[in-house]
Amino acid sequence: MSAVCVMVLGTTSGAGKSWLATALCRHYARQGLRVAPFKAQNMSNNARVVAGPVAEGEIGSAQYFQSLAAKAEPAVGMNPLLLKPEADTRSQVVLMGQVSPGLSDMPWRGRSETVWPHITAALDALREANDVVVIEGAGSPAEINLHASDIVNMRVARHAQARCLLVTDIDRGGAFAHLYGTWALLPADERALIKGFVLNKFRGDAALLAPAPEMLLNLTGVPVVGTLPMWWQHGLPEEDGVFDDKSRAAGAVKLTIAVIAWPRISNLDEFQPLKNVPGVRLVWARTPADCAGADWLVLPGSKSTAADLAWLRAQGLDAAVAEHAARGGAVLGICGGLQMLGKTLVDMHGIDGNGSGLGLLPLETAFNADKTVRRTTASFGALSGPWSALSGITAFGYEIHHGQTVQHPAMAANCDIAREVIPGLAWQNASGNVLGCYMHGLFEDPRVLRALFGATVPTLETVFDGLADFLERHVEPGVLDALIRKD
Repeated sequence: MSAVCVMVLGTTSGAGKSWLATALCRHYARQGLRVAPFKAQNMSNNARVVAGPVAEGEIGSAQYFQSLAAKAEPAVGMNPLLLKPEADTRSQVVLMGQVSPGLSDMPWRGRSETVWPHITAALDALREANDVVVIEGAGSPAEINLHASDIVNMRVARHAQARCLLVTDIDRGGAFAHLYGTWALLPADERALIKGFVLNKFRGDAALLAPAPEMLLNLTGVPVVGTLPMWWQHGLPEEDGVFDDKSRAAGAVKLTIAVIAWPRISNLDEFQPLKNVPGVRLVWARTPADCAGADWLVLPGSKSTAADLAWLRAQGLDAAVAEHAARGGAVLGICGGLQMLGKTLVDMHGIDGNGSGLGLLPLETAFNADKTVRRTTASFGALSGPWSALSGITAFGYEIHHGQTVQHPAMAANCDIAREVIPGLAWQNASGNVLGCYMHGLFEDPRVLRALFGATVPTLETVFDGLADFLERHVEPGVLDALIRKD
């Protein structure tokens, strides 16, 4: 195996693993090295469509962005196992980019030995083809109830003999206890793989941390190699949760966009570029009051369209959307949101659920057993109303959906016909203010942003370089080079 493996572990979820792994990918890529990211198992409804050995498939969004930071072509082997939660106790299992019904039905602990050969094969292939593989762990490596069935943290580290960094969120408090406790719960052979501790999201005078780093070094033999200041506006999409107004760019608000944040929201990270547009405020709406004053209402993707539609009605948000549309306000539905804007949901295969939509578009969606997973480039036809700027724009995005949507026949008989502005993918109502589209990732396309906002926003390349610059400023000199130095 040619590649050296650097692994980022965390004391908790949300400690900063994805952020740090992305920065490392760009740092090493800027050295002229062949770099690839890897995460054995990711649990997220934020996914991207990438190349696979036979067909296109899904990986977690974090590994997609890490591959771009590494200047590598995204591929399914970078995240061989993806778990997409459908309910509190059930997830759809995606193995090497493709949905696996058998694994989805298998008990959690029972599937680890089945998938482990696929994980090692994917990792070893990346090691053969690259100089550095940056591996991201999941949650904490010291979850002692899961250690015996681990396939994403220290079992991966041992297989790759990875040089590991353990990162903690010091803003939560208890950071040194988190670092020491995590280290102490690991077996001795796994402790030996921990090469450095990283304090993330620090606010204040770093000198006040003394003597804790030295005391921790005396207890563990592991140095604190970096103290990363709090940074709200780094521009990297959030992986696990919605972002709040703390990360909103300063300046006068000219446009407020409210995104409905239902329980099974998917691909929420595609809205990150909107936060970077000058004058735009992004709001996560969970109540009708959250929609008040919004210029746009966005119905995002959903991993469970029927269940999230029921939640929408229980909150009274269906009325808020209808009132907004009746006033001529702009409404955008993406994927599951598009399906909800239609009149009817038909499920003959037990995929999602039957029901009535909001009826703002005269459409009918039928859920098929086969899942559409593909990268898509398509051109908008002529649009009217607030979406007219998209007319003629060619956009790049991706599709992940079971539903297939068509004009509702009974509504067509009553002359209520949707304007199909992209064949099979996007429809607009007669008045022009409601638009539904199956393509995710529209706001990641600079052409779409320029058309809608007339603004140039920071590109992902700018974001990746900024992450690497920040990391290089706040990590002890020589540490990053030492991690990949072959003994």
